[in-house]
Amino acid sequence: MKIRAAVLYEMGLPAPYAESKPLKIETLELDPPGKGEVLVRVRATGLCHSDLSVINGSRPRPMPMALGHEAAGEVVEVGPDVYDLKPGDHVVCAFVPSCGHCLPCQEGRPALCEPGAAANTAGTLLGGERRLHKDGHEVHHHLGVSGFSDYAVMDRHSLVKVDPEIPFDKVAIFGCAVITGVGAVVNTARVPVGASVAIVGLGGVGLSALLGARVAGARRIIAVDVNPQKLRFAEELGATDTFDARDPEVVNQIKSATGGGVEYAFETAGAVPAMNTAFAITRRGETTVTTGLPHPSHLFSFPQVTLTAEERTVKGSYVGSCVPARDIPRFIELYKQGRLPVDKLLTDCLSLDQINEGFDRLDRGEASRLVVSL
Repeated sequence: MKIRAAVLYEMGLPAPYAESKPLKIETLELDPPGKGEVLVRVRATGLCHSDLSVINGSRPRPMPMALGHEAAGEVVEVGPDVYDLKPGDHVVCAFVPSCGHCLPCQEGRPALCEPGAAANTAGTLLGGERRLHKDGHEVHHHLGVSGFSDYAVMDRHSLVKVDPEIPFDKVAIFGCAVITGVGAVVNTARVPVGASVAIVGLGGVGLSALLGARVAGARRIIAVDVNPQKLRFAEELGATDTFDARDPEVVNQIKSATGGGVEYAFETAGAVPAMNTAFAITRRGETTVTTGLPHPSHLFSFPQVTLTAEERTVKGSYVGSCVPARDIPRFIELYKQGRLPVDKLLTDCLSLDQINEGFDRLDRGEASRLVVSL
């Protein structure tokens, strides 16, 4: 079948993207679903810094690639050996497919699925296939999803069935921003009730982490960013304190305000300066968590002695250490109860033709979450 999709042919084109137009809206050929695969009518896809990182070259991927990974849609057709989904089911996409058989999957850590990571790096579906074509040439899949398309074929293991009552533009962000941010708080760090928390970087993931800290019962939630508008928004969402990351005294200010630092600091910007700040404001004996994905050449360093002498912990959190089939429905239920108001993160809905302008807005820090409605 023929579909419309946003395709990236070259990484590193300069901003503004409205002028350089790195994403081309193309007509592609989409193969029918194979064994263990599902055809999905994509209804909404969020614009995420993980997409932007491919566009600007920070996360190198094979080209050409149909981008988009934070998506929700409706099942149209199931391939052979798919028995637990049917046409009409609403689904959210998980951007790391989990095979269920490798050692990390068997240990309950599907975010670290080894075949899933290999497929994502290669730009294929979990089974190694590419179902997208342009003029007889293969087009790579982005993280097994390629959600900036009106239709997509995905592996069954990339999909989580969800409550059909939630609008697609809202439920889509559960597939990345919410599970990454909330999951980092409740799964990776396991923040206890009454803890002090800092979040450095207030994009969609950082703001989701803020909401996760509220759900966890943190007594103090410190928000840190370079954007005054985001700091004001963080206060509206429940931050108890806000600090301007541009201030050269920001670390001293936070440590003074907290009596030596916070118990849990989360770096969600994907930038080494943000990680330096997060580490510096973590008090002795406590934990710094990063969800950021900087360029592979960027290095974070610190005095090694602090790990021992101060009993520090530095942890990475990928996909919020989530089990998507377990956690996405749980987080949606919290949203329905009003305890996880992630719909407040939705800044605007765009058309597919506005996608390059949307990434300009994301790059400039003008939006928490933009969603393409299809």
